Amino acid sequence: MRTIGFVVNPVAGMGGRVGLKGTDGKVEEARERGAEPRAPDRAWAALDALADYGDDVTLLTWGDPMGAEIAREAGFEPEVLGEPAADDGDTTAEDTRAAVRAFVDRGVDLILFVGGDGTAVDVVEALDERDADVPMLGVPAGVKIYSSVFGVSPRAAGQVAATFGDVERAEVNDVDEDEFRAGQVETELRGVATVPNADQRQSAKQLGGGSVEALAEAVAGDVREGVTYVLGPGGTVGAIKAALGFDGTTLGVDVWRDGEVVVADASESEILDALGEENVVVVSPIGGQGFVFGRGNQQLSPAVIRQSEVEVVASRRKLDTVGALRVDTGDPELDEELRGWLRVRVGAFERRLMEVL
Repeated sequence: MRTIGFVVNPVAGMGGRVGLKGTDGKVEEARERGAEPRAPDRAWAALDALADYGDDVTLLTWGDPMGAEIAREAGFEPEVLGEPAADDGDTTAEDTRAAVRAFVDRGVDLILFVGGDGTAVDVVEALDERDADVPMLGVPAGVKIYSSVFGVSPRAAGQVAATFGDVERAEVNDVDEDEFRAGQVETELRGVATVPNADQRQSAKQLGGGSVEALAEAVAGDVREGVTYVLGPGGTVGAIKAALGFDGTTLGVDVWRDGEVVVADASESEILDALGEENVVVVSPIGGQGFVFGRGNQQLSPAVIRQSEVEVVASRRKLDTVGALRVDTGDPELDEELRGWLRVRVGAFERRLMEVL
């Protein structure tokens, strides 16, 4: 018998596809921009895997919209230990902490949470308040995920939750979202958590080093007339933007065509509106994690990817640190299409064959 405490941050990740680079303090703006909740679908995927792999699981959860109905939809009969403080459906960090405290008091074997780094901080802080060494595991649903306490995908998180044996210690990191939106990334260690020891848990994000100028110049020199280039976030693609002659959005997505920036810091809808007959999405994997899609670039949605050629670029040093590439677009069928072997551009003429998991 394994008892799992399950809690959902229902607004996690809403700011991603509309270009807000996070949802902290931006929920209403995200809604005004047309953002749709992302966490419920990812929560269901994790529980679906948990049901597939877990033979004897007791699920404890919190009242809607923080888990109860999703758990029932996934086939569980959860015990609901409490409700969010507000009656209007809005939730807060304190609601998450209250759920975690209740789970600890019931002696759960694992806390499975759905959210991003901010939610992970809420969980680990509540555990520290109780001086509890309960394992925690995140279902990735946020925009920025720098911590090493998450599964590499929602289904992977569910599988790990059902099957893990050993545990280890891992960092919980977060960034200031206002600085993040301004293009500054300063990670802060916010806690150290006990987590399942599993290959399907992502590592902490690290920045890849090494010069990328030659690579950037080569990519910029190969741009084709009439083609729309959707240039993702990060330092490597940022160097390509500079080589094209403009100051790009370091942590956002810019659309470029025929020598001009069509849209700067674009949302998903703006990207879709800007696409032409031929489109190329240019991205670089996250150093230390290897994610090509699904971490920090949710504007590059399945709809955008399906209408574009994908060009993955990286320095050799970065590829040495990641081992393999990963995708988590939110569309399982697209993820499966993207998996396999991919030629990553590492220089003017050279490419390295990398496996996408």
